[in-house]
Amino acid sequence: MIGLNDDLEILVSRQANDPDSIRSLINRTGFAIPPQRPLERPHPAFLAWHREHCFKH
Repeated sequence: MIGLNDDLEILVSRQANDPDSIRSLINRTGFAIPPQRPLERPHPAFLAWHREHCFKH
C-alpha cells in the first residue's frame, strides 16, 4: 500500500484501509532515506514499474 516517486517521496495508496496509521509510521520528511552510495538507490525505472503495475493509487 506504499510506493515511492522518483524523488523517493513515500506515497500512500488512497485504497489503504487505514492510511493515517500508515502515515504515522513514515518519518516526518515523508521521504525514504536513501542509501549513501548512489549505486544502491532504487532505479527510477523500477520505481515507475512498481507504481504502474503494483501500487494502487
